[in-house]
Parts: sequence; C-alpha cells; structure tokens
Amino acid sequence: MTTESTSTLGFRVYLIITLAYWAFTLTDGAIHMLVVLHFHNLGFSPIAIAFLFLFYEIFGILTNAVGGWIAGRIGLNQTMIIGGMMQVFALGMLAMDPSWLTVAYVMTAMALSGIAKDLNKMSAKAGVKLVTPKGGDAESRLFKWAAVLTGSKNTLKGAGFFLGALLLQLLGFQITLAALSGTLLVVYLLTWWALPASMGLSKSKAKITQIFSANRQINVLAAARFFLFGARDVWFVVGLPVFLQSVVGWSHVQVGSFLALWVVCYGFVQAGAPLLFRGRWHPTGAIARNVAFLLALLPASMALALNYGYDPALALMTGLAAFGVLFAINSSVHSYLILSYSDHDKVAMNVGFYYSANAAGRLTGTLISGWAFQTQGLTGCLWWSAGFVLCAAFLSLFLPRQVATTEE
Repeated sequence: MTTESTSTLGFRVYLIITLAYWAFTLTDGAIHMLVVLHFHNLGFSPIAIAFLFLFYEIFGILTNAVGGWIAGRIGLNQTMIIGGMMQVFALGMLAMDPSWLTVAYVMTAMALSGIAKDLNKMSAKAGVKLVTPKGGDAESRLFKWAAVLTGSKNTLKGAGFFLGALLLQLLGFQITLAALSGTLLVVYLLTWWALPASMGLSKSKAKITQIFSANRQINVLAAARFFLFGARDVWFVVGLPVFLQSVVGWSHVQVGSFLALWVVCYGFVQAGAPLLFRGRWHPTGAIARNVAFLLALLPASMALALNYGYDPALALMTGLAAFGVLFAINSSVHSYLILSYSDHDKVAMNVGFYYSANAAGRLTGTLISGWAFQTQGLTGCLWWSAGFVLCAAFLSLFLPRQVATTEE
C-alpha cells in the first residue's frame, strides 16, 4: 500500500477515489433495481418491497453517525476499502440459491450493502476536502471537485439501474449478482494498493460523544438534507417504478431505462453545477433556499396533472425532467457547503453526521413511499414530496447568506 503523506495528496488521489466510487456506485444502482423488480415479479406488495430496504437505510444512518469517528482513527482509505469489501459480500449473499432469499435474509444483505455504501460515500466525500490544494481559488476548486464526484456518481448510479434491469432480463438474478460481486472485488483490491495509508487520519483522537456536530450551520444543513432526500425517495424508490410497471404497463427494461436516464441526466447537471457559478464565485445558503422553493412546485404540479387526467407517462416524464435539474443543483450546493463548513481535522466526522441525516431522510422517504403508494397512489407520494421540499426550503432560511465559513 502506498504510504505518501497527506501533504502530497492531489489530483491523482482524487482520481483514484473517484474511480473506485464509480465502480461501487454501479453495483449500488444495480442492486436496487434488481431487488425492486425481482421481488415485484414474485408478488411482493409495495410496502413489503419498501421494507426490504429498511435495514439498508437504518444501518446507513448508524454507519454515517460513527463512520467519521472511525475514519479519524483508522484512516479514510481503510473505511473506503472496508465498505467496498462489504458490498462484495452483500452481493454474494444475494447470489445464493433462491430458496435462501427470505425477507429476513434479503434485509440482512441489504443492511450490509447500506453500511458499505455509506462508508464509501463518507470516505470519498471527505477525501475530496483533504486532497483539494489550498490557497488561491481553493473554494471554487473544492466546489468543482465535489460537484464532479457527486454528479458523476449519480450518473453511474443511473447506469447501474439500467445495468441491473438489463442483466436481470438477460442473465437472471443470481448470475448478475455473482458477476457484480467478482468485478467489484478486483476493483477494491487495486484501490487498497493505490490509496495513501495516512489519508484522513485525525491529528487529535475525537471521542465517540463528539460525533454530533456542535456547529449550527452544519446542523441546519443536515436537517435540510434530511427533507431534501426524503422528498426524492418518497416517490422514487417504490412508487414510481411500480407505477410505471403496473399502471403504465412498461417492461423491466423500460422502467430501468427511464430511471437510469433520469439519474444519469441528474448526475450530469449536478457535475456541471459549478458552470452556473463562474469565476471564483461559489454558492451560499441563499442559493440552497431559493432553489428549494422552486423545486417544491414540481411534485405538486405533477400531482395536479395526474388528478386532472393528463397522460401519466407524459406528465411524469416532463415533471421529473424539471425536478431532476433543480434537485441536482440543490444537492450539488449542499455537497459543497458541508465541505466548506468543515475544517480539515473534523471533515470526516462532519460529513458522516451530515450523511447520517441524508440516510435518515432516505429511510423516511422509502417507508412513506411504500405506504403512500399503496394507500394514496403515486399522487399521494408526490404531495408528500412537495411537503418535504418545502421543509428543506424553510430550514435553508437559517443557513448563512454570505460565503461559507469554516468552523474552528
């Protein structure tokens, strides 16, 4: 394993982190689509499918809460590799004999996948702060690098949705998962060899009681993030794919292709968000607030269109295209702000705490998605989404309106 000091970290290490995160994200998107479509075909109800992801989100919350503290003690490189290997194991668990795939067994595998995903996300996002060169236009560079990592990750997750749906149809559930597990194993063995050994080690060993941030602006941002991602998953995880298959009549590949295209385009917008902030200007809390208020109009508009009998496929594709653009910009701004608000020695803990709120929002959205779709239809999911975005917008009123300030 490489042992260069963190002072020499730069674009090369940023590229290693990004490539490993891309590979992981492909499998994360694929496993979601495989589980939703496979178990829908087996006759599981929307609520039952949502509960398959229950441990995925719960353990994601817990992982983010303590992941930053762990990374500060053993290094971000170690937490990233551990996360990758756990995903290899989770994929392998699901590739076993179909008779093993009870609800409890699948929930356990998804719990491991949730831990793996959030260890990787925390490690990759915090790593960007550490490898960004200081001085000059450092804040603008930080915004660009964070946006590219996050946006490209989401583009690859969309590709993973398509890959999962396509391979499910071509190869079947077990063979697809076995192939993904083996490929990811090779990627993370190479990543383990290439990453610097000391990346992310904290100078002072924080206590476990310090995992919760004492910084007001980070706490407000985390709360806004909770509602922002709850607003997406309340229709995206269960309601939309089941609606497109059971009501609109789309096939596995059509559903997977549409969701993949949405996430890919969303990722491109997210990665390109810095182009909206030309020169050395970078976003503040006021931008997050304004975009969130605009975003809240879109799920409400889609719900009204469905209520008034407009063609559901056309209404959803049009509305979700606009939703994806504004959601991507808002998410990109959030991803920059959490890094900007954090100093180098606490960045892993702050990012972990922030993504713990993110995972809690996804869990809430996922559970509501299954319940709301079964009791209120997709229209109900969209109204829930509008309410969640409004909560994120109002919370963003309390973020600093000027240039982000780093905590001491």
